[in-house]
Amino acid sequence: MKSRRAVPPAAERSEDWRQLAELREALFALHKTLIDSERVSYEQTMGTIPSPNHFLQLLTSDPWFAWLQPLSHLVMAVDVALEEKEPLTAPAAATLRQQTGRLLVATETGESFPKHYFDALQRDPDVVLAHASVMKALNGRK
Repeated sequence: MKSRRAVPPAAERSEDWRQLAELREALFALHKTLIDSERVSYEQTMGTIPSPNHFLQLLTSDPWFAWLQPLSHLVMAVDVALEEKEPLTAPAAATLRQQTGRLLVATETGESFPKHYFDALQRDPDVVLAHASVMKALNGRK
């Protein structure tokens, strides 16, 4: 079994690792904000979700929430990169940053992530703020 450590000691953390960790926190917050926003939208349309377990089932299997999966996968990929036993390489960090930039593009047309993301940005100011935090982290600003 492969040994993993959650966070390397401070002395071993590269600037790439620190920037990716900041991006991860912003992505995670965006992901949560989008889930919360979609839940409100779902409940306005379909009715109250009766329990947290039912909501988890909806998140993982209902087509309403399927558009969030690319962001879920990206957050998991960043988590894996940050937890690897081997030091994070600059190219690996750059690849994850590029994937983030390509994913978080909103468009008014279509049916995939960009369209749903556009809709969420239009209806929920919390999504706009979370998006701005990701963009700041992505561009290396605080």
